[in-house]
Amino acid sequence: MTSIFLEQSNASSGMGVADHGKNAFLQLKRKKVHRYVIFKIDEKKKEVVVEKTGTPAESFDDFTASLPKMIADTRSPATSRVRAKMLYATSKDAFKRELDGFHYEIQATDPTEVDLEVLKDRAH
Repeated sequence: MTSIFLEQSNASSGMGVADHGKNAFLQLKRKKVHRYVIFKIDEKKKEVVVEKTGTPAESFDDFTASLPKMIADTRSPATSRVRAKMLYATSKDAFKRELDGFHYEIQATDPTEVDLEVLKDRAH
């Protein structure tokens, strides 16, 4: 499979989204094929890739059950090294530009920030 992405020379430029990530987002947005899509940065490939997709039958609890390990390991918690934090911060903007259609942006570095009531409050 050939992936097209914006290859960047340093962490401050961010990373592009792999083709399969763009397709998964469009399937979520337009066709409702997925209940959710979780993305991550693959530093070796220098692109944002799909970590996991949820089926339409999955619940919010299924979604949050997928997050604790990822929040601790691959997101940008306070204990992350500076380069990783910069990489996620700059890649987020490129990610949003490539995948048009975001209504809300919610950052979570701790499982309590992904509580349904907290998310509802932030979305309003």
